[in-house]
Amino acid sequence: MEEKIKTTCLHSRHEKQGALMSPFAGYDMPIQYKGITEEHNAVRQDVGVFDVSHMGEVRITGPDAYKYVSHIFVNDVTGAPDGQIFYGMMCYENGGTVDDLLVYKVNDNEYFLVINASNIDKDVDWIRKNADGFDVKIEDQSPYYGEVAIQGPKAEETVEKVLGLKVKDIPFYNFKTFQAGDEEIIVSRTGYTGEDGFEIYGSHSYIQDVWDKLMEAGVQPCGLGCRDTLRFEVGLPLYGDELSADISPIEASLSMFVKLDKPEFIGKEALQKQKNEGVTRRIVGLELEGNAIPRHGYPVEVGGVQVGEITTGYRSISTGKSVAMAMINKPYDKLGTNVEVRIRKKTFPAVVVKKRFYDKNYKK
Repeated sequence: MEEKIKTTCLHSRHEKQGALMSPFAGYDMPIQYKGITEEHNAVRQDVGVFDVSHMGEVRITGPDAYKYVSHIFVNDVTGAPDGQIFYGMMCYENGGTVDDLLVYKVNDNEYFLVINASNIDKDVDWIRKNADGFDVKIEDQSPYYGEVAIQGPKAEETVEKVLGLKVKDIPFYNFKTFQAGDEEIIVSRTGYTGEDGFEIYGSHSYIQDVWDKLMEAGVQPCGLGCRDTLRFEVGLPLYGDELSADISPIEASLSMFVKLDKPEFIGKEALQKQKNEGVTRRIVGLELEGNAIPRHGYPVEVGGVQVGEITTGYRSISTGKSVAMAMINKPYDKLGTNVEVRIRKKTFPAVVVKKRFYDKNYKK
């Protein structure tokens, strides 16, 4: 039986606004409103808002909350002040990635995890399954929360003026809770675009109200199309492309988020081995000559032999270059290495470059 497609609390608004809708991660989501380029540029130059209510939220509470989060998360939350956020991964024993996620530290006995929409059920099962012997309560709060991401150089000004939330003093990768009527909302200085911005979590009715206020103020609604072009340009991974059950954080060139000097965590042994012995392949950036556009799954070749494949590729909106992230076998992963990308029957010259094609503009 085909699974029924889910909708977010803002679905009817997207339809009314004439968004191009398409299934993504089991949800019917807006891909674009005015157009990907216009929405992308709004976020780079001004401000835009995304419906990200499809993301999952899991709350872990109890005397062993810190111990348990440390057990399932590759980054190190030890000694962090309350209100700090960490990016990292949960890994299988073999080092493959369960998911990449954000961990919000409320206090030592309470953590709030934000997980990818496509992985909610799998992640929640995995989190529950690995909690044996820990005194924790695990709540899947995904059905309760709606979420919007307000992103761009004018995000702070917009959130303060339009929504009346005092966010100026929230540092990057930190969050605050606010009282909104009789509910508590979460506002974090995070995003997935490489620009300054905020993610706001609240009840469905609160998020609907936020969306309506932003629309009234003329903020550009943005779809998942430009969310992908924005994250890609600044080298941020997408689960299913640059990370997966078959791709470890080390292979994804994300080892800075894997803290191997902390005590035991699931997957540590396998990741330590990869770090010590080196991996046979990794994610790198590629820049193609000319206008050819590389797409997910296209082969990367050297001398007619395949040495990798494209994970994400675009004609970068911000730089005008044809660029891609690709999983490449060693030794062809070194900066400056010449390779070719096969697009149908032709190959196009490319060179290995850093996988950040555009500089991030976070608030210092």
